[in-house]
Amino acid sequence: MASDRLTVGVAARLSRYLQVLTQAKKQGRDSISSQEIGEYTNINATQIRRDLSGFGKFGKRGVGYNIDFLIGEIRKILRTSGQHNIVLIGAGSLGQAISKSSIFADHGFNIVGIFDNDPAKIGSESGDVRIQDMSELATAIRDRNVIVGVLAVPEEAAQEAADRLVRAGVKIIFNYSDALIDTPSDVTVHRSSPVVEILHALYFHLT
Repeated sequence: MASDRLTVGVAARLSRYLQVLTQAKKQGRDSISSQEIGEYTNINATQIRRDLSGFGKFGKRGVGYNIDFLIGEIRKILRTSGQHNIVLIGAGSLGQAISKSSIFADHGFNIVGIFDNDPAKIGSESGDVRIQDMSELATAIRDRNVIVGVLAVPEEAAQEAADRLVRAGVKIIFNYSDALIDTPSDVTVHRSSPVVEILHALYFHLT
């Protein structure tokens, strides 16, 4: 099973487990149970054990999972071991919050470039990374082997920013705006929306 392409559901759940494990490690914990993972992800503990058992025997009854070991194994399964470079477009309030957060670094993603069109921001630093002019984007993507572009721009600027990423060869775009972005079929766009999460939670709370 581990050698096959994961289903969307399994990949999504493993990613959520990895997020919980990473945070637990930051809190100094060495082990965690499937019940605890379930409490943080709202995924049934039986489903968690079933997902993980498909790739090997990782836990011990009564002890739980070794966090360091399981983080390494899930990263191998998701093929995200090692370090990966990403660029961030948008140095406004949201962009600067993202660049100063450890959310990407915790999972091996390095923000190696931040880009903006605002002359007042260009040349300054955010999260220890210098903000560059958008005209430098394509060269930075090529020279720094960037695989992911993150959009933290206003809705009206999202399509143009995405077009620039596509022309520079980026195949994965993470979109924090509300814009519906059109891209070629070989480019994957992922959206992050707290509204979607709230709607999902409300449905199960109210029904």
